[in-house]
This record gives sequence, structure tokens and C-alpha cells, in this order.
Amino acid sequence: MRSITATPRKNSLRAAALVASAAMVVIGVQSGSANASADKAQGGQQLALSAGQRASAVKEAQGEASSTAAKIGLDAGKEKLVVRDVVKDADGTVHTRYERTYEGLPVLGGDLVVHQKKNGARDVTKATDAKIAVPSTTPSLAPAAAKKSALSVAAGKETAKADADRAPRKVIWAAQGKPVLAYETVVTGVQKDGTPSKLHVITDANTGEKLFQDEAIETGTGTSTYSGKVSLSTTKSGSGYTLTDGDRGGHKTYDLNQGTDGTGALFTNASDVWGGGRQTAGVDAHYGAAVTWDFYKNVLGRSGIKGDGKGAYSRVHYGSGYVNAFWDDECFCMTYGDGENDSHPLTALDVAAHEMSHGVTSATANLRYSGESGGLNEATSDIFGTAAEFYANNATDPGDYLIGEKIDINGDGTPLRYMDKPSKDGRSKDYWSSSLGNVDVHYSSGPANHFYYLLSEGSGSKVVGGVSYNSPTYNNSKITGIGRDKATKIWYKALTTYFTSTTNYKAARTATLKATADLYGATSNEYKTVAATWTAINVK
Repeated sequence: MRSITATPRKNSLRAAALVASAAMVVIGVQSGSANASADKAQGGQQLALSAGQRASAVKEAQGEASSTAAKIGLDAGKEKLVVRDVVKDADGTVHTRYERTYEGLPVLGGDLVVHQKKNGARDVTKATDAKIAVPSTTPSLAPAAAKKSALSVAAGKETAKADADRAPRKVIWAAQGKPVLAYETVVTGVQKDGTPSKLHVITDANTGEKLFQDEAIETGTGTSTYSGKVSLSTTKSGSGYTLTDGDRGGHKTYDLNQGTDGTGALFTNASDVWGGGRQTAGVDAHYGAAVTWDFYKNVLGRSGIKGDGKGAYSRVHYGSGYVNAFWDDECFCMTYGDGENDSHPLTALDVAAHEMSHGVTSATANLRYSGESGGLNEATSDIFGTAAEFYANNATDPGDYLIGEKIDINGDGTPLRYMDKPSKDGRSKDYWSSSLGNVDVHYSSGPANHFYYLLSEGSGSKVVGGVSYNSPTYNNSKITGIGRDKATKIWYKALTTYFTSTTNYKAARTATLKATADLYGATSNEYKTVAATWTAINVK
């Protein structure tokens, strides 16, 4: 048994060895993989901004927000722009993402992205084309009425018990149809499977009608994977060590000890060799967070989940018999249950990457977790979770296009979801249809997952990494894939520069084509393949 350690340095980061179980396979966190191959792209390739550079760009854009609002035709007296993110391309194009306010009220569904080229030419992508205006910002109904309505919705739907966490806030609801004055009420509680609930309920501030609801706690399922020996970045503390990753924004991993609130206790150890007992789940979570960070940084040029260089944190051993894992954007943290009988922690690598990618989506396009945008939100996490798994290049858990393949949730060895033919799980959809928005987001994600597989690998029968796939098309066309690396970069660029909170499948087609044109040119084979692949899943 050989430990992988670094030379001791006081208050510095350490590479540690994990002993996950009796059988050993030595695996290091890879600095790259087939997904990280260098491609000669067009000037639309995004520049990797440091946390400081991004902060400066956001500050500068905010200083110019008033003039930008006027230039793009907003009502300067009533509407203001608040900068959320700035992305810069190699050709000098700057993509600035904004939230919008109206008479000081947040406009939900009013987000937009301004794309400005080096020569000053400007284009705008909006979540809604509707004019933001309401007759009055004085509601007919009191906040208490909105609270009562929201509690009623929550009690009858996701939560087993619920209580209003905070007073309803006035907003402008613009994500669907004509903008209206509304209340947003956040109801907290517990979902039926034990997952925390933070249900956002939107009600008309004049009629009391429920307009929308979505769950802020975004969940997935997985199980602890056998990762062998892996390299970890830890921190020296006194005479021992902690699971604090200073290489990756200070990401910390905590033991909740079956609690459901707070952070619990930071994992500590007398030596820098980790694993066994309660530590194993902590090590798996810490490793998964490190791989996810490295994937986003080394493949996509993103520094951390929010792009600000700051680490999130992980909590393991949540609750009792909790068979799930979830990302909570409010605490900016990843949480894992221990599974049935508290015997199988859900700390798989693909779970970590999937759930943390919800954080990336929240920090960028903020796709609403309902309808078609919700399906695209889930698919984005499946796509980047898959790409991160390939990136890790871990021989004990090789990359594949199967989601949750380790958890045996069906009891027969089959995975949770399939990307090559999503309908093989019995619930997901292979192709777009007009009823897709009425399907649970975990299954309406199917067409986008199918798109990613087809774009990466192509249609028909194929063996990748020892796994056999057979991907059909809606129109019986033959698709020749452009490779996973390019498919991943196209989806990421579309997410970060062209998707908005209300993007649906048709808009996703437009967005990915724009992203492909930026990266590879509008006459490239990549562009033609992206168009053909969307058609192959019935998005035209």
C-alpha cells in the first residue's frame, strides 16, 4: 500500500492518499483528458478570466449600465440593469448578462444578455420580448394573502410540511405572457423523500392567482463509488489536517453526522492519509468537488462554480436513510445522504459534477426549473456531469454516456438515464414534442441529452470505452459526431452567452448555432452538424 503525499508545508495544501476499501487501485486526479484536446477555434473562443479580472469587468459594466439601458431601448425612468456576469471572447466581443428592475422591483424573466463586438456593433438576447410595464406597482392584495396561497400550494404538492420562510416580496412577473405585478413567496419545508424544500411560488398581486412555482433545491441520485486511491488537496492545521482545498477556492467538506442543518464538523485527521469509516464519504465528496472544479477550469476556462474563484462546500452524512443528494444555491453547497439504512453514501463523482453544475447554470443562464427550460437545466447538469466523468479519466469509474450507472436504482443493474436513447429508462423522451413542457424535468431533459450524445458520437451503433450504444434519430437521418470536446464547449458557450432564464428547446437550437458560429464559423462542418442534430431530435 503506497501513500501519495506531498512534502510537508505548514499551513499549505497537501496531496493526500485515499484508501477507499480493501482492494486498491492508484489513480491521480488528471490534469486533462480527451475532452481537453486543443482545437483551433474561431475568435469566439471565450477567454479565461481570473476572479479579479471578472470582478473588474462586472464593476466596469455596472458603471455603464444606465447608458447601456438607454442604448438598447429600455425605459430609462423606470427600468435599470444589474450586471450578473461578463464573458469576453478572443475576438474582442463582450457578452454582458443583466437582471432587470422596474421601478425598483425585480423583473423575474426579464434577464437579458448584451453582445457587443469590438467595432461597437450590438445585439441583445432577451428572456422576454414583452415591454416591461404595469399599470401600478401598488397591489390590491396584501402580502398575507400571497403567503396563504403559497402555503396552500406547497402543502398540496412537494412538501410534507411547510411554513413561509420570509415575507413575500413584490416583483414583476415577466417570464410568461404579459408582465404583471406579483408576489414571490419562498416556502420552506421537507419534501416527501426527506429533501429540503425551498418552493418559490409566484402569485398575481391583484387577483391572487398562482402564476408559477418552482423548487430551488435541485436534486439527483447516485451512490458512493469505489475510486481507489485518489489525490486530494488538504490543508495543514496544527498537528493534523483538514479537508480544506486551498487550491480550489477553499472548498471545505463537512460531516453533518446525520443532522439536517448547518455545516456540522469539518473533517479532520491526524495524518494526511484519509479513508475508512465516516471519512470515506467525505473523501469521495472532496474528490468529486476537485474533479468538477478542474474540469470547469481546464476544459472550459471557468474559475469556480460562480466564476469568481471562490469554492463551495460539501456536506455528507445528511439525515437518516436519506437516498438522495442535492445542490442548494442559497448556501452555495452540495449535500449527500447516506442512502438506505445509512449504508451507501451518495457521493459518486457524477453526482457531484451533476449537482454542482446546477450551481453553474444558476450563476449564468439561471434556467427556470420548470417546463422546457427546466428540462434544459437538468440536461445541462447531465451533460457537464458526463463530460467531467470522462475528464477524470478514473479507471475504476470510466466515463460513459450513462447517468447514475453505479446506483442500480432499478435493482437490475441498469442506469438511471441513457443519453444515446433516453426512452430506454421507460420515462424520458427521445425527441421534442409540443407536450414536452408538461413532463417532469428529469425526463424532459431526454431530448437535450440525446442531442449531446448524437453531436458527440453520432447515430447508430457504437462502442465507447467498452460500452455499447445505439442512437436513433427522429427523421432516420445519419449523424456523424464532431467529438465530445467540441460538443461540450458549444453547450457551455450557449449556456453562458445565449441562454436566458426562459430558454426553451427552439431557442436552445438558435443559441447553440450562434455559439457554434462564434467558435467554428457559420459555414463550418460543426455548424452544419449542430443544425442537423437538432433536426434529428425534432427541433427545427
